[in-house]
Amino acid sequence: MPGEIASLGAGVAGPFNFQLNQAFNFMLPIPAGYIAISIADRPGLAAGFVGGWIAKQGYTLGYLSTAMGSEAQAALVSGGFLGALLAGFVAGYLMLGIERALERLPSSIEGIKPILLYPVLGVFLTSLIMMGVNPIMGAINSALFGFLNGLSGSSMVPLGIIVAGMQATDMGGPVNKAAYVFGTAALAEQTLSGNMIMAAVMAGGMVPPLPACILGSATAGGLSMLFGCASPAPHGGAWVIAVITNPVQYLIALFAGAAVGCLVLSLLKKPLPPEQSGLAK
Repeated sequence: MPGEIASLGAGVAGPFNFQLNQAFNFMLPIPAGYIAISIADRPGLAAGFVGGWIAKQGYTLGYLSTAMGSEAQAALVSGGFLGALLAGFVAGYLMLGIERALERLPSSIEGIKPILLYPVLGVFLTSLIMMGVNPIMGAINSALFGFLNGLSGSSMVPLGIIVAGMQATDMGGPVNKAAYVFGTAALAEQTLSGNMIMAAVMAGGMVPPLPACILGSATAGGLSMLFGCASPAPHGGAWVIAVITNPVQYLIALFAGAAVGCLVLSLLKKPLPPEQSGLAK
């Protein structure tokens, strides 16, 4: 009976792990697409998503010139989160340039711009650029993750301060997305340090993103690292605290970050004169 149960558990775990690994494949393309959206609105989504996927897979111009067999596939090195981050910015600003370049086209083809010209040109040009820079991004990404995997304990606190502060910098803009891409990419590595980075990123996002709260978010992220909190989930906010390592300390980090944000805000905010506050008689 125990052997049968173990066999059943292994049979269930196999497909589940496969599905989980496949889900992790989208952790880089999706944030890359939303970075592009934050820059160029909806026209940037397709180009950003494809660029992020190319970065994730590590495709290069040289790979296209080969037979694309198993040996060529094995030689690919993923551009990782840096490649996906670059893909989002490239796709976003490239799409802005395409929109500006096509402004003088006849008004009769205005309707096909968003459904044909923008996505085709955006995906094609973004793909070419990313294939050209992927070897460089892959080398940088491999070196960076080798460095991160060597960090432990208090040496990760500065990293937590940085990524959590980035979360509160521009209220969902490119800097915020960059920190999130970093966190999800670290999480995809399925290491303890990656989970700790994700927890710090989430802590920074859970503190309200106001200018004064950048310091609050940075405080929360730094304390999260210091307490050794680790998150196996890429999102969820307060709903996933139950599965975070050291949940009580994580709550302490969040409350401390909120307190710092409130304190800094109270120091920066000046009282309005009666005529502006509506209290004038």
